[in-house]
Amino acid sequence: MEEFRNRYYPTILQSIHLIILYIFIQTLVDFPLALIDYYKGSDYLYHPAKKIILGVGSTVFILYYGFRKTGSRLKEVFPLKPFNLLTILPLALFFVGAHVLIGEVNTGVEKVLPPPAWFWELFNNIFESDFGLWGAFFKVVLVAPIVEELIFRGVIMHGLMRNYSKVTAILMSGLLFALFHLNPWQFPATFVLGILLGWLMIRTRNIALCILGHALNNGWVLLSITLSQKFESTAAMQMSKPEFLYLATGLTLLSVAAMILLTRRKKIAKTPASA
Repeated sequence: MEEFRNRYYPTILQSIHLIILYIFIQTLVDFPLALIDYYKGSDYLYHPAKKIILGVGSTVFILYYGFRKTGSRLKEVFPLKPFNLLTILPLALFFVGAHVLIGEVNTGVEKVLPPPAWFWELFNNIFESDFGLWGAFFKVVLVAPIVEELIFRGVIMHGLMRNYSKVTAILMSGLLFALFHLNPWQFPATFVLGILLGWLMIRTRNIALCILGHALNNGWVLLSITLSQKFESTAAMQMSKPEFLYLATGLTLLSVAAMILLTRRKKIAKTPASA
């Protein structure tokens, strides 16, 4: 008789269900409010109180639901094992180089599939806040990384690592993370970010490092948007395009190599068995 392998929560299909449930809960509130705003000219959909209540409520529910379904302990689903703090430096430099290369990929995607006007308005709204730049920083650099990492590199990655190979767990968590954002023009960037953070979880087993990496990525994007004019006057931006791409590629590869070395696990020498 064939022996069936025990499946832990969540599998790939269960991860998809968890993400859809998360989106559905938010849509369940957003859609009626959008209709009310449309017919009455009100602004309930974007009210700060609604954003906070819905954001906190839906996230707490999904995390509690997913965590309980795993049947594991808190420190197993959201591990905090020690890691080399020097890893943070190449991690930050990786985003500097990688975003230049991803920008070229995005340009190619936009040529094949030009984004509509509403996309740019929606994208800009992500980095806007009712409380100015600091509000945007709080939302994009603090809240979003914590929420998304606890879900994707916490609950979802915990199940994928136990059910599948490391490569499958990394690829699927990255793919689901990219699809979750429902944005084909942002897909290359979110997919690469998801792959990197999934790989870091495998290497370090530390959810805090994944949150920090996510925050560094979002912080760099926020800075690139708010300080775009100042960046254009820097020496690097005065380089020719091929030179600039070579520099970005070199920085990205060196950063990856440094992270591989810094996250390498020490092998514990086995003591010989006594006779």
